Amino acid sequence: MSIRALVVDDSLALRRSVMYALQRLGEIVCIEANDGAEAIKKLAAGGFDIVLTDINMPLLDGLKLISHIRSEPALSKLPIIVITTESADADRERALKLGADAYLVKPVKAQDVLDAVQRLLKR
Repeated sequence: MSIRALVVDDSLALRRSVMYALQRLGEIVCIEANDGAEAIKKLAAGGFDIVLTDINMPLLDGLKLISHIRSEPALSKLPIIVITTESADADRERALKLGADAYLVKPVKAQDVLDAVQRLLKR
């Protein structure tokens, strides 16, 4: 059984590094989105097990994406990991209050991403 992860970031380099880290989990399919608006379109097709998103992106930022996911009954339980440069406690609290399940600050270690994904997919 494979895991389907949606990796959302406007930085191609960061998307690729996160996807490379996730490959260590074995059976995982990573789908990319450049921003929150593109992510919403891909989420509409369904079938995702987890979302990893940045906060600062054009068109639709990560906080609005989190709000959208939590407002959709079919997606409301989907685990969300935020990976961002925003390190202030207020930013972390806002993301977690909106419904993010984990909050990682860039630069992030591959092992921290893997640990968060494994923890969230085990619940």
